[in-house]
Amino acid sequence: MKHFFNFLTIVCIAFLIFQSCSPTTNKTSLPIDQQIPFSEAGSQELKNQWWKAFNDEQLNLLVDSALAQNFDLAVAYQRLIAANAIVDRESASFLPTLEGTARGEISKPQRAFEDFQQNRSVQIGFSSSYELDLWGRIKAQVQAQRYIAEATRADYQAAAISIIAEVARTWYQLLAANLQLQIIEDQISTNSKVLNLIKNRFGGGQIRSVDILRQEQLLKATREQKYYQETDIALLENQLQVLLGEEPQNKINYTEAPLPSLPPMPATGVPVSLVQRRPDVQNAFYQLQAADRELAAAISNKYPRLSINLSTTTAQNDTDQIFRNWAYAIGGNLLAPIFYGGELNAEVDRAEAVKNQRVYNYGQVVLLAFREVEDALVQEKKQIEAVTLISEQLEISRTAYKQLQLEYLNGLSDYLDVLVALDELQQLERDLVNARLTLFEYRIALYRALAGNFKFENPDF
Repeated sequence: MKHFFNFLTIVCIAFLIFQSCSPTTNKTSLPIDQQIPFSEAGSQELKNQWWKAFNDEQLNLLVDSALAQNFDLAVAYQRLIAANAIVDRESASFLPTLEGTARGEISKPQRAFEDFQQNRSVQIGFSSSYELDLWGRIKAQVQAQRYIAEATRADYQAAAISIIAEVARTWYQLLAANLQLQIIEDQISTNSKVLNLIKNRFGGGQIRSVDILRQEQLLKATREQKYYQETDIALLENQLQVLLGEEPQNKINYTEAPLPSLPPMPATGVPVSLVQRRPDVQNAFYQLQAADRELAAAISNKYPRLSINLSTTTAQNDTDQIFRNWAYAIGGNLLAPIFYGGELNAEVDRAEAVKNQRVYNYGQVVLLAFREVEDALVQEKKQIEAVTLISEQLEISRTAYKQLQLEYLNGLSDYLDVLVALDELQQLERDLVNARLTLFEYRIALYRALAGNFKFENPDF
């Protein structure tokens, strides 16, 4: 027992000496130093559940269903579970291993020696080994896996945000498509009434036959638009069903509604807060930290490893005496790399290059995050101007059409002018809906670019 304690004393002293000269990695500065504020900034506080800013109860229910049932999100969640399991697996290296063995044997003599008794033997043993983490190699490997798990968690959050944004975008596309269909049906009704009016006046000799043909062509073109619009609605309903994890054969139940008012501009904050919120930026940061720890582990592989082995066995012919006498052995194993043909140095160079890649990738992800916010801000600002201009054009066109129609009925203008004015009016009505939808899509893109992490219950997929 005295020799055992002397052995442990030597091991502890060696461990402390090695820890004092443990290798470290160099800190790498990020490629982005200056952070200029965004060009636009609102006053409305942006909450993590940003889709609720639309005050749309139907959208809220759709998002809840997507978070609970979307299969892409389920896949991302299982990746997170797998990543956490890898952390647990690697963390087991901090603890010693313990194995047990048992062996039994019965030998029976040949018939020539039947007077001899049968030989029975039983052997039981335990063995344990433990590697001292002299240079922090095991610790660095576990830390790397923990950072990878955090990066996977950020991926999970990014997947959820992407799915929510897609649900919101598809939902408002569907509302806009139904609104377009209603407008087209009203236009079909209007064109039919105009056609009947022209035919009635044709009987009195006041209308040319070519005017009837032109109006019939416009009516058929409008009906053609209806078929296209009905197809778009069916496709959007199918897309929304798949986002909700449902079969597209089951038609979605929803209430048609106009596009709501656009919420106030959210507060964009400063770029620093954006970097801290966005899960894709967090993912890039954790990937960088994981690469740094992998580099530290690669450096540690160049240094010796010290492990302790302990075994104990007992063997008896009589099973009643099996646990009375034990033999044990304890030893240490020092493994020092001497010549690997440059393999270890090459692995360090590779790990360092990977870390530098992650540094530049982190910088690129940050820049892209800034760009997405700036793009959405510029697009929304200009789109508001476009919506205003289309609305003004629509009012002018409606006034012009009424005036030309009146002049035509009084024989003061040609019907072609009326037809062109009517076609332009109906096109502007459809353009206004598309412009408002585009404005909503830009706002959704802005919310997505500013979105951070949010907590929700993960179903048992």
